[in-house]
Amino acid sequence: MTTTLVRRHAVLLACAALCLATPAFAQDKNVKIGVLNDMSGLYADIGGPNSVAAANMAVEDSGLRAKGWKIDVVSGDHQNKPDVGVNIARQWIDNEKVDIITDTPNSGVALAVSNLAKEKNSIVLNSGAATADLTGKACNANTISYTFDTYMLAHGTGKALTKAGGDTWFFLTADYAFGHALERDTTAVVTASGGKVLGGVKHPLNTADFSSFLLQAQASKAKVIGLANAGGDTTNSIKQASEFGITAGGQKLAALLLFVNDVHALGLKIAQGLTFTESFYWDMNDQTRAWSKRFQKVSPKNAMPSMTVAGVYAGVLHYLKALDAMGGNPHDGAKVVAKMKEIPTDDPLFGKGPLRIDGRRIIPAYLFEVKKPEESKYPWDYYKLIATISPDDAAKPLEASECPLVKK
Repeated sequence: MTTTLVRRHAVLLACAALCLATPAFAQDKNVKIGVLNDMSGLYADIGGPNSVAAANMAVEDSGLRAKGWKIDVVSGDHQNKPDVGVNIARQWIDNEKVDIITDTPNSGVALAVSNLAKEKNSIVLNSGAATADLTGKACNANTISYTFDTYMLAHGTGKALTKAGGDTWFFLTADYAFGHALERDTTAVVTASGGKVLGGVKHPLNTADFSSFLLQAQASKAKVIGLANAGGDTTNSIKQASEFGITAGGQKLAALLLFVNDVHALGLKIAQGLTFTESFYWDMNDQTRAWSKRFQKVSPKNAMPSMTVAGVYAGVLHYLKALDAMGGNPHDGAKVVAKMKEIPTDDPLFGKGPLRIDGRRIIPAYLFEVKKPEESKYPWDYYKLIATISPDDAAKPLEASECPLVKK
């Protein structure tokens, strides 16, 4: 009898402990956000410290601190090296209890950190890495891609230029995961649209001298030279192409990934006429203008926000909405991502758009052209809208997805 009573007493104590623990767990309102990107290299202007400012804006705009939440934002420089990025992410997750890693420009870094997030049941909220593989063959239940990918860029710029008569292409490609994916996806679109790829050349990341690569592109006689690179590599290749007289000779440059900060660095005299695809532009409407002017005041370089920076803000805001809806932070990456996919997304920068099972946010994309200097009426007035790409056309169809989460 005594043994039975002892056992019953132990069971009652265990149940009481569980009941007490459950509300306490639900009431955990501590959050740590890590912004991982290139803070000082060729991608620093499109993200870098500006992305940290955007994450902090999202925290303030969420209103959670006023509700008693403790939210910290930390940052790290991955130097465009996957091993450095993974080491920072592992330190954050294991020792500093970082809940979510955001931005992650550089597809090689993003793919590596996404794998770590799956292993550790953390979260990657990608807004800076372009490879469509993050929502394709490399997708997982812990990673979301919020802003753009190589599929969107290819189906925007690649299709438009090919159908407009640019039916022969030569690629200048950054030699790592992003460049490879962008060339691959654009090649598929060009050939499907009746065009032909005449060749290509790969260049190391962060190249100063593009002369030999541009001479090969010029010699190909291709109507379009596709720049499958980004940031400082894009601006350097465009500047040097202008010096070589490539566009004056009749060949067109396709900036397959271009940001407003790149145009600002180039100046309209050099950048005018470039055609490209983005999912965000600061001057699109009253809401984007109002937010962007707020952002410019806190930007370390007094800059307007890039598409990447806008994605950091919108993604972090939606993440915090999901935690609020859950009533606390479970510190369970897959569970939080599932909640993010469940509740509707709505923010002043991208509007409404679902988060699909593969982790892709479904939003429209826009085909832009850089204005001529005389067309610009005020600071940062750089783009004119050529076409709107529907959300369904901007994202790879689920039925064609290689994502393991998608049941066919």
